[in-house]
Amino acid sequence: MEWLGAPGAGLAIAAENLFPPLPSELILPMAGFTASRGSFGLVEVLLWTTLGSVVGALALYGLGAWLGRDRLLRIVDRMPLVKVSDVDRAEAWFERHGSKAVFFGRMIPLFRSLISIPAGIERMPLLRFTLLTTAGSAIWNTIFVLAGFLLGENWHVVEQYADAFQLLVIVVAVAAVGTFLVVRLRQAARRRLAS
Repeated sequence: MEWLGAPGAGLAIAAENLFPPLPSELILPMAGFTASRGSFGLVEVLLWTTLGSVVGALALYGLGAWLGRDRLLRIVDRMPLVKVSDVDRAEAWFERHGSKAVFFGRMIPLFRSLISIPAGIERMPLLRFTLLTTAGSAIWNTIFVLAGFLLGENWHVVEQYADAFQLLVIVVAVAAVGTFLVVRLRQAARRRLAS
């Protein structure tokens, strides 16, 4: 950001979308802090970070579109403990909640990036996907950039609260995966005993 200015913040956020371990919860407040020092304007950094979010999301949408349903089903068919019917249920859920999932998913750590792939697989209309991604990303980015801008030298305080939220999301995701695995392993064991 010091070297490229606000476009550097946008580039960092685009990279964060493609590589979720890069924390937007750290990059965005730092961008806000840098804006508070006058290196670039607040509106400028909000525009660039939102553009970066959209560019990264579009790349993952493209990956999902390229992967497509048929390839996904072939991959799932080879995976242990996962059924093709799981994909069917996920598709049905995405058809019912796709717009909300894309919009709100942009505000959930880890899922911010991942939600773009099923949107691409399901071929959500590109304009709708882009508008929902832009709106959700703008809200998320504004919250964290403003926090860094208003906290100034103490911008890192945001990280503590963001880390707690991210930990909660991870715990819920791990619990869901764990429950899924236990149920599937029990079903497999019952099938073996029955036969």
